[in-house]
Amino acid sequence: MSGSGFLSLHGVHKRFPLKDGELHVLEDISLDIRQGEFVSIVGGSGCGKSTLLRLLVGLEEASGGSLRLDGTPIHGTDPARGIVFQDHRLYPWLTVEDNVLLALANSPLDKAERLARVHAHLELVGLRHFAKAWPAQLSGGMSQRVAIARGLVNRPKVLLLDEPFGALDALTRAQLQDELARIWLTEGITTVLVTHDVDEAVLLGDRVVVMEPRPGRIRRIIPVDLPHPRRRDHPRLAELRSDILQDFTRRQAVA
Repeated sequence: MSGSGFLSLHGVHKRFPLKDGELHVLEDISLDIRQGEFVSIVGGSGCGKSTLLRLLVGLEEASGGSLRLDGTPIHGTDPARGIVFQDHRLYPWLTVEDNVLLALANSPLDKAERLARVHAHLELVGLRHFAKAWPAQLSGGMSQRVAIARGLVNRPKVLLLDEPFGALDALTRAQLQDELARIWLTEGITTVLVTHDVDEAVLLGDRVVVMEPRPGRIRRIIPVDLPHPRRRDHPRLAELRSDILQDFTRRQAVA
């Protein structure tokens, strides 16, 4: 890889110390992501995909290699990199409005500008009328919409999503996948989604990065050659899903 992408990873390694050695979690990860691209990272448990996202967020430091966003090395957290976790992590003692507003705590905007931006992003996720609601009054899907609004309110260069719909029922998950696709098309923000759901990966991603475990590394990268928005029943998505799933069934057969 040339390391010339908007979001660039080159030769990234991650190891954790153990009492009697080291645990190799990621090995030689190289990936260039274009500005405005939606990339899905898929893999089974233990392949290091969530660790990779933590490196991109800045919650962990790589043991080797380089990570850059728009040419700048990634070290520590930064508002330029928004994150949404599987657990929405809303503060129950704050209203929806205040939970999103919290992400602007260090913003140079004045109070009126901050509120205007919060309301614009609640509108974006379809929750304009729930600004004064408490998290306990929301469904799981609505809570994740708030988390997405909070991840976007700083207008980051990259939105990082770690299994954001994994805890939701199938119907709510499908609805939020459609919402995420709409928001991505509206905002044009570079997006990286980590998921174990192959259907989700091919439905949303411009490319799907397939990872394999022990240590985690990229097995292959598959372009999804379909325009957005996409139909779930498109035959090409079924073909890609079947192709990717064969990677996992072949590995299980060898193991």
